[in-house]
Amino acid sequence: MSKDYTIAGFRLRINEPYADLVDDGIRGFKPFAVDFDAEEKPVMELYTDVPLVLEDFQLRVLHDFEFEDAKHDCFFCRYDHGYLFYMQPQGGDSACRKTIFVREFGSTKVVSNIAEQGAPDTALLRFGLWVMFGLAINPLHAIAIHSSVIVKDGGAVMFLGESGTGKSTHTRLWRENIEGAKLLNDDSPIIRCVDGVPTVFGSAWSGKTPCYINKSFPIRGIVRLSQAPYNAMRRQGTIESLGALLPSCPPSFAYDNELQDNICDTLSEVLAKVPVYHLECLPDAAAAQLSYNTILGRK
Repeated sequence: MSKDYTIAGFRLRINEPYADLVDDGIRGFKPFAVDFDAEEKPVMELYTDVPLVLEDFQLRVLHDFEFEDAKHDCFFCRYDHGYLFYMQPQGGDSACRKTIFVREFGSTKVVSNIAEQGAPDTALLRFGLWVMFGLAINPLHAIAIHSSVIVKDGGAVMFLGESGTGKSTHTRLWRENIEGAKLLNDDSPIIRCVDGVPTVFGSAWSGKTPCYINKSFPIRGIVRLSQAPYNAMRRQGTIESLGALLPSCPPSFAYDNELQDNICDTLSEVLAKVPVYHLECLPDAAAAQLSYNTILGRK
């Protein structure tokens, strides 16, 4: 039987075989499982055992990159009728098996060969789902943002920055030093406006921190972090704010004009109502207190 999951208010459907992502080892999806409802139309419906051959597609590679967690090379592509994403083992020759996901323009259907030869590799399935779900929600004005999100007093603060800049450290400092602060997601929450309110949602993808929470909160502030030998924080202007957020959006989508236009439209909606700050900081409690006081107005 097919299984349904709802993430950020969007229904994702996985069809047999291997429809139960939780039982198949992707535990992060458990809080997002919902009853299957044939009357509800999903934004994405995945078929995992479809025979696919790259040579059948006239591909234009938009972006290639490494997926080190699974030791695979990744290729985000466009072809005449849609998008194709595939992964192949690093160092493999042209004959090595490629894990492929395909989505036609305007379709909710995604086909993949990941389970064609048996149980899927969970790391590849999780990442393929992230890419294809991101494609599905892109025209619906929703984006997965690489960030660590803290929740306090019914609102959320998002911390952005390149890997290693201290996003997870800073949200840990909030939890250790600010009473009632809790982590919502530590890698890939989803943002969109709900009834005009910029909102961040927990998701089934949270990097190396197992934080899978099916809740959402209005965004009170967004902070771009950088390391410094001091603590200083300032609000950014509109252009700076857009520049602060774009690097944290799905990088492959920046190589496609339509996808990037949708991202910019979504960010514009969010930035019209949410302040963005740059925090230069040390990894200490004073930095957490500074960002808390600045955004939530507690003196």
